[in-house]
Amino acid sequence: MRTTVEIPDHLHETLIRLARRRGLRGFSQLVEEALDAYLADLSAEEAALLLSLESSIDDSEELEMRRRIEEARATWRVS
Repeated sequence: MRTTVEIPDHLHETLIRLARRRGLRGFSQLVEEALDAYLADLSAEEAALLLSLESSIDDSEELEMRRRIEEARATWRVS
C-alpha cells in the first residue's frame, strides 16, 4: 500500500543513504523494517490502547481536525 508520510529532511537524507548502502532503489523497505520493530516492541497494553483509538472520532470531528491541521500547516515556516 502506498501512503504519504512527512518526515524531517535530515531523516529523509539518512534513509536515502542507508538505502543506497544496501543497494535499494528507495527506502520503503527500511521504513517497513522500522515499523515492524516498533510494533513488535509494543506491550500488550500499548497495542490494545492504540487499537482502541480506531474510529474514536466521528466524521464531523475528523473534518474539524483536518481543517485545523491545514490551518496550522499554512503558518509553518520552512528554512
